[in-house]
Amino acid sequence: QVQLVESGGGLVQPGGSLRLSCVASGSIDTFSGMGWHRQAPGKSRELVAGITSGGMTVFGDSAKGRFTISMEQDKNTVFLQLNSLKPEDTAVYYCTIVRVILMNGDEISEAWGQGTRVTVSS
Repeated sequence: QVQLVESGGGLVQPGGSLRLSCVASGSIDTFSGMGWHRQAPGKSRELVAGITSGGMTVFGDSAKGRFTISMEQDKNTVFLQLNSLKPEDTAVYYCTIVRVILMNGDEISEAWGQGTRVTVSS
């Protein structure tokens, strides 16, 4: 009922930047927020950043000071700007959307994308 498609991942050198995008599609009326998580090889999934429909943001410790999150709510799109990338930022980055109200009144608590891979290496 809700699909999320991420893009923008790839290979980047340490110190470089990437901009990830995620578009949510489906019969979406409203939602509470969107965000990004990541999962590095051999590690558990962790929060990178989130943004509410009201514009409030939250960042995981690894993202503070280096990453920014923004959203075009009318386009159901969220962006993650990754700056000053480090090898330890290598991971699959997943987009999420939470508390979605569909046009038919149904509610979806959360949905996840398939992920986009970011590799930071020289």
